[in-house]
Amino acid sequence: MEISKQNPEQFGASDKKDYPKRMDSVHHVTAMLLLDAIKSILILLAATLIGYAFYTIGFSEASIVSIYIFGVLIISVITTNPFCGVAASAISVLVFNFFFTVPRFTFHFNDSNYLVTFSIMFMVALLSGSLATRLKDNAKQSAQAAYRTKILLETNQLLQKASDEQAVINSTAEQLLKLLKKDIVIYLSDGEKLAAPSIFRTPDSDQRELISKNEKAEAARVFHNNEHTGSTTDALSDASCLYLAIRVKQQIYGVIGIAMNETPLDSFENSVLLSILGECALALENIKNAREKEEAAILAKNEQLRANLLRTISHDLRTPLTSISGNADNLLVNYQKMDDDTRKQTFTDIYDDSMWLINLVENLLAVTRIEEGRVHLTQSIELMDEVIAEALRHIDRKSKEHTILVSSSEELILARIDAKLIVQVIINLMDNAIKYTPAGSVIEIHSEKNAQQVVVSVSDNGPGISDDQKSHVFDMFYSGANKVADSRRSLGLGLSLCKSIVTAHGGTISVTDNHPQGTIFTFTLPVGEVELHE
Repeated sequence: MEISKQNPEQFGASDKKDYPKRMDSVHHVTAMLLLDAIKSILILLAATLIGYAFYTIGFSEASIVSIYIFGVLIISVITTNPFCGVAASAISVLVFNFFFTVPRFTFHFNDSNYLVTFSIMFMVALLSGSLATRLKDNAKQSAQAAYRTKILLETNQLLQKASDEQAVINSTAEQLLKLLKKDIVIYLSDGEKLAAPSIFRTPDSDQRELISKNEKAEAARVFHNNEHTGSTTDALSDASCLYLAIRVKQQIYGVIGIAMNETPLDSFENSVLLSILGECALALENIKNAREKEEAAILAKNEQLRANLLRTISHDLRTPLTSISGNADNLLVNYQKMDDDTRKQTFTDIYDDSMWLINLVENLLAVTRIEEGRVHLTQSIELMDEVIAEALRHIDRKSKEHTILVSSSEELILARIDAKLIVQVIINLMDNAIKYTPAGSVIEIHSEKNAQQVVVSVSDNGPGISDDQKSHVFDMFYSGANKVADSRRSLGLGLSLCKSIVTAHGGTISVTDNHPQGTIFTFTLPVGEVELHE
């Protein structure tokens, strides 16, 4: 108790701040000792009264001794200080000697055999108290171990459900609030510095300042030095919070601050805290690894797409480019020797090849913009017959070799669409049908209204598509085994673009067989309604 007589002026600046905390701690310990002393006195008093009653009735001294031994057991169980059981053992011997040995009410005794009685009584009481204390400690440790296991299991289950860093932090804070009953502040790390703090408070929080400039500086210190600082530690003990790193080995994923009072965490709380922080760090590491794995997969996919594009372009563009350059060279060298029909055919071939290249580039750019989310739909209410008519005006000139039919279930079918993009969808589907069907084939484009959808289908009676290819026809760079009439392979961009555009409109696109032969491509669009303004 020497400290209670000291004056705060005797301490340094830091000690002056800690002086009230030290005094509160001393008062707390004193109160606990006083309470244990009162409990012990009351139990020994009760044992004496019961012993006196036994003595009056005529019970033997052994019965009275057993009452005191039982009292020592109770004292060892209900008091917090193990010294109470030892002191009670000694005091019970003295009390027994004072009240129940001859001469009574003195500490003298006439029979030397009482020395043996006193010694055995003291040793039995001391041993019983020690065993009771040990059993109490074992029971406490077992309860703490069970509670720790429960907390860690709950924490692990919560962290496994967490899908991002903030969910991990929320689950960790929830468990620590339940365990410590103290306000908490958590700083996540972006790898180089700490992000904005998240504060979690208990229902009976004192609302103390947890993110002052000084507190943030200490959190940053923990992050950079990978150490524990703050309240209840030797380093900067005047801080409001105890700061610990959330880490796996030397990798720090954040810093946690725990608002402390005058007493430090006990060994049990500290061990559970470190275990929970370890689980939190592992969860954050798993999320980081999963994100890196996903980014690596996306990067690998993009690299594969680029590789496919380069490989396909280098292979499939060689033919039209060679044809264009060859025909142009032929015109330059032999123009005067050619007749009009030959010149016209050569110009036609150059035009067809150049248009194929232009359509390819347009599709490639359109797919790229849509996949990157850089295309914003400009939707309006459009008449489907007009959209289809506009698309038919732009289809390949080889369509003259096919029979093209247009039909509709109703005279007026309105759709809410981006007309320019839907025209591109119809052009690609028609070009696809023209390229992969022989001359003379019948191609039909049909539109109808179905509930809240407009259904458009492009069907042909060509060779069709095999079942194993149907699931891949909308994949980028997939062109199947079929060849177009002029032996050039499609780059497989048209149908991929169609799927992207239709999906952006909230519709679906599919491919099925046409009976008795051929293929049907069907896509849906949202129905449009005319708004009347009166």
